[in-house]
Formats: sequence, C-alpha cells, structure tokens
Amino acid sequence: MKAVLDATAFFVDRPYAGELYTTPEVVAELVDLRAKCRYEALLAEGLAVASPSPESTLAAREAAGKSRDIGVLSPTDLSVLALARELGATVYTDDFALQNAALRLGVATEPIQQRRAAKVAWKYRCTGCGRYFGHEGECPICGSAIKRKRR
Repeated sequence: MKAVLDATAFFVDRPYAGELYTTPEVVAELVDLRAKCRYEALLAEGLAVASPSPESTLAAREAAGKSRDIGVLSPTDLSVLALARELGATVYTDDFALQNAALRLGVATEPIQQRRAAKVAWKYRCTGCGRYFGHEGECPICGSAIKRKRR
C-alpha cells in the first residue's frame, strides 16, 4: 500500500504502513522542531520525497475546481493530491477541503486525528445583495464580498 502524507502527519506520532511519500512543498512547511524530528525519523524508515508530474497537478487542480475547493487549497495541498493520484496512493490528511477534492479525483483518503470529511457541494453568495455566483471575490452588482457557503 502506498500513502502520501500531508503536513499534519508530521505533527502527530502515529504509525503509517506501506510505502510512504510526501512532496517538497510539505517538507518546506515543516518549521516546528517536533515535525522536523518526525520527518527525519520517517525519512530514515524509507519516506520518499517526490514531486508530481504536471499532468497530475493539472488533474488535481481541475478536481479542486469541480469540487469548488480550489479557493481554499494551497499549492502544497494540490501537490499532495496530485502525487497521490499519480502513485495510486491514499492521502493521509485532516484537511476537509483536500479530502473533498480527493473524492472528486477518485483518490482514497485517510483522516489522521479528525473524523472523515463528508462530500460537500459549495455555492458562492454575495453577503450584500444575496445573489449567487460561481466564484468567490467581489460582487459586480453591489461590491460586497462573495463568500463560499455549504449547499
């Protein structure tokens, strides 16, 4: 079994089985001493650091767009999702938006400490006039903020 670890995996002391992977973007986020130590320990046990292909990155971005989580997923999240797709691996993460996008992409997820995320559909509504849009940002009608809401 292959597993791709999100940054959260390095903040808790939990055993992981199989071939372990993460991305350089995740490694760059590990600034906490405990997380760095956990990373080093997993590296000694065979953790591999790999970057996804541009094709997998594009597929991850498209899936996040379809799930409407693209606005809250960081480039690091997208790299984790893309690498998992490429390797046919399970993503270990507590990030609900990442789990939601993974469902759209057909990538298995495993929560680390939280409950598993349910599939969520999002809509975007202006906080001023109440109109609905397909994206976040500023309302072209009244100028208020367009916010993401659960459907």
